[in-house]
Amino acid sequence: MIFSHNEKPRLTLRRNDPENPLSSYSPFAFELDGYEWPSVEHYYNAMKYGDEKYAEKIRNAPLAADAEKLGKSRWHKKRKDWNKVKLTVMTRGTYIKCRTYPEVAKMLLDTGDIEITEVSLYDYFWGLGRDQRGDNAFGKMLMDIREKLRDEQE
Repeated sequence: MIFSHNEKPRLTLRRNDPENPLSSYSPFAFELDGYEWPSVEHYYNAMKYGDEKYAEKIRNAPLAADAEKLGKSRWHKKRKDWNKVKLTVMTRGTYIKCRTYPEVAKMLLDTGDIEITEVSLYDYFWGLGRDQRGDNAFGKMLMDIREKLRDEQE
């Protein structure tokens, strides 16, 4: 969805919208690190943990929403470096998805130079949050991948 904010157009999306190919929930499987991942969200949540069995359980979750729920476990210990690497993990999975599916890469490239924002009332890291002051890390990541794909085309 495109709308204007302070007269500056922006593309808004929800990271958890399985219908939007640019979201991390979209069911575009890809291969990475020797495994097939049903979605970026599966990959992202599995990478939170050093426990291979638990990561495999997340990878085999039926839906991205199930993978996210498993990724919020209080019973399994997250990697100590998770806050430092989570953006890299999300970027890597999303970039590989774009490289695997040219139609997804094209969709991202077709956004041109428009600002991309992740709409979430509660997530101030990946989204803008309720007051629009969040980091918008997901939108910025998509814009960075868009730039990298553009550079690769030249």
